[in-house]
Amino acid sequence: MTRCYIGLGSNLADPVGQLRSALDAMAQIARTRLAECSPFYTSAPVGPGEQPDYVNAVAELETDLGAEALLDALQAIENAHGRERTVRWGARTLDLDVLLFGNQTLATERLEVPHPRIPERNFVLVPLADLAPDLVMPDGTPLRDLLEQCPANRLHRL
Repeated sequence: MTRCYIGLGSNLADPVGQLRSALDAMAQIARTRLAECSPFYTSAPVGPGEQPDYVNAVAELETDLGAEALLDALQAIENAHGRERTVRWGARTLDLDVLLFGNQTLATERLEVPHPRIPERNFVLVPLADLAPDLVMPDGTPLRDLLEQCPANRLHRL
């Protein structure tokens, strides 16, 4: 099984409830096991216009699926939660991002892994460190180095 990390985010329609429901749905993905989830955090929005704060977390999954098959399952969960893709980085009911897929580096039309914006997002790095403080990225960079270099942002553990 491949260990992977999924970023979760929501800032619409009961964000805490959205994340809890998404975790329940991820636990039902075929050939996949939800191993653990970080604590939830609130964070300032990244994106256009005025938006409510986000609730974020990172989940650890173990899966026998390929990366794009897992992406399909995650996007089906987003869609079931009312996700609309109208404005890039706009407010959303649910966002599920494949952050890491084992130690693989992937770049397809649909998926880039590691997620390219991990280093600049403390709302990803901090919960990821809660789950795997000694993690080393596929390029050999320790997670703790990324945390030290990450820009500060309004982040609070719930």
